[in-house]
Amino acid sequence: MRTEKRKGFVGFVQRLGPGLITGASDDDPSGIGTYSQVGSQFGYGLLWLALFTYPLMSSVQELCARIALQTGVGLGASLRRKFPRWLVGIAILGLLAANTFNVGADLGAVAAAGSLLSRGAIHALWLVVPVALLIIALQVFATYATIFKIFKWLTLALFAYVITAFFAHPALLEVLRATVIPHIEFSKDFVMALVAVLGTTISPYLFFWQASAEVDELAAAGATNRQAGRHGLRLSELRAARTDVLIGMAFSNLVMYFIILTSAAVLHAHGRTGVQTAAEAAAALAPLAGPFAFIVFSVGLIGAGLLAIPILTGSATYAIKEFLGLPGSLASTPRQRPTFYIILTLATVAGVAMNFMHLDPIRALFLAAVINGVVAPPLLLLIVLLGRDPAVMKRYVSGTLSLVLTAIATVFMALAAIAMFATIFTGG
Repeated sequence: MRTEKRKGFVGFVQRLGPGLITGASDDDPSGIGTYSQVGSQFGYGLLWLALFTYPLMSSVQELCARIALQTGVGLGASLRRKFPRWLVGIAILGLLAANTFNVGADLGAVAAAGSLLSRGAIHALWLVVPVALLIIALQVFATYATIFKIFKWLTLALFAYVITAFFAHPALLEVLRATVIPHIEFSKDFVMALVAVLGTTISPYLFFWQASAEVDELAAAGATNRQAGRHGLRLSELRAARTDVLIGMAFSNLVMYFIILTSAAVLHAHGRTGVQTAAEAAAALAPLAGPFAFIVFSVGLIGAGLLAIPILTGSATYAIKEFLGLPGSLASTPRQRPTFYIILTLATVAGVAMNFMHLDPIRALFLAAVINGVVAPPLLLLIVLLGRDPAVMKRYVSGTLSLVLTAIATVFMALAAIAMFATIFTGG
């Protein structure tokens, strides 16, 4: 927990909490697949998004954390208290639809990575159910503290892309120009890629996970009551949460930047502009691992999936139980709160079922990001309005900077989604 005082790098990492986990889970298989496709298709053209999205996603996640710390309840409960039940219900249904597709795509990607490790000896579809059972077992039988530690250290697997970028020897001036000067194309493929990157970066499931994880930390420290919530928060708690969020989102955007950069330098620069399979995506790591690139890619994808899938199913479960006013959390046991774990299991099973619809794993990862990009703006609008309500937030109501950044995130994502549908219907 953040309150423990340990020294050195290990102590620093141990003091980080939901923000780091949220940021790392943002680079899930859907993110890896999306960034790989974007880098291979558009080269360095979307590198600027890493700098653009960092303050936006940081402000959104800080707002979600602040709401949870102030109220002591999850985001679903806070939204239900302020807005009409039917409106919140529609927003949560959108979240569930996006999460189900995302879970299915991530399960398929982890299975595809396992198949790649076996060099095709094991069919990817055969691995979907075992992977799902492993994740369910982890959530049911492991303690919350154990799950938390596993989530935290699995983030290191994503640094393979950062290292690989230096082996790829990209054109530095071109990279610098693409990083600081936005590149925009008014084409269907580009706008869809833009929505996908925004959707996998500022994802709806992260809003609910951040808030619920903060509440769980408060409960573990005895600082709140799960049913009654709390009244007010300490400034020290808010400062710790903000530091945690800023570091977690920096990690997320750093990995995003280097996956796009590596894919552009290795794939796009050599005419490989369409990543369709896991093996093709793995080729981006060839400068680092050579013929063993498929191993590094597979291990990274599996690690990212095992990190993200429980958070995806967990955020869906928290959203449902908070909306319905049910008790339960990952800190409770299945015997104490069976309904919570039944919902958690069903969320995973729904993702498993999606894989038997014969969707292409890599394409499904991209589509999951697009769906998140469409679902996020309406939810963001409700969250921004909640953060501006003095009756709820008291002295911790959103200030000018928070309001501007979260409003920009909401409007930009909404406009990107509208533009995408416009280009699709007009054939642009």
